[in-house]
Amino acid sequence: MAKITLTRLTDDDREQFILDNQRAFKYGAMEEFGRRDEHFEEDGEIISRRTIENSIDGGTAYRIREDGRIVGGLVLKIVERLYPETLVWETCTPYFETRNIHFYVNKCGFHIVEFFNSHHPEPCGPEAGEENDDAGEETDGMFRFEKQMKRR
Repeated sequence: MAKITLTRLTDDDREQFILDNQRAFKYGAMEEFGRRDEHFEEDGEIISRRTIENSIDGGTAYRIREDGRIVGGLVLKIVERLYPETLVWETCTPYFETRNIHFYVNKCGFHIVEFFNSHHPEPCGPEAGEENDDAGEETDGMFRFEKQMKRR
């Protein structure tokens, strides 16, 4: 049986982590859309460097390893067992990332509660007056999920 471990992201690995995330999101988009749609943010990327950096800086990033080999990554803001008083967990993922949607809904028990798009933009976008280098990212189709942990 394979041994799966999480190791904290090091400063030396930060750049590769960003590139790996961009490659994973691009792969998912290309599988879904091919080149027929232009869902790219910057320099042909589905998810911008700024978005990934903000995520890393706002949480704790880990590499997922299988038998010591890097097979993925994640960024956590909090972990369920460490925060037993949490009422509701929330996360988001692009609408075309069916692997993520399957994981959150079918494996983790989340429910889709909102769909952000151009007709219903995410309310937590860039601050008023702030330049939006990630134009379209929050409004181009993101599902918001919730997992009810305790009744209020």
